[in-house]
Amino acid sequence: MPPRAWTAKRERQYDHIKSNLEKRGRPEETAERIAAATVNQTRTAKGETKEPKPPSERARAKRDMSAAGRKGAKARQSR
Repeated sequence: MPPRAWTAKRERQYDHIKSNLEKRGRPEETAERIAAATVNQTRTAKGETKEPKPPSERARAKRDMSAAGRKGAKARQSR
């Protein structure tokens, strides 16, 4: 169950990620954990967390999210 601090948009993002992971064969528990971590990382990168994060942590989260997108694109191209 997603945390209450999430907006409706983040809950939809969580559901979408979770359902896609389950379609790819991940167990439900693992899919929930990965989806929650992804949404929380996105919230940190966008500055949506309740407690303000230092700029260095927000920058690191942005880099991580950007790198994840590039990795996915490279994986698709190699198939």
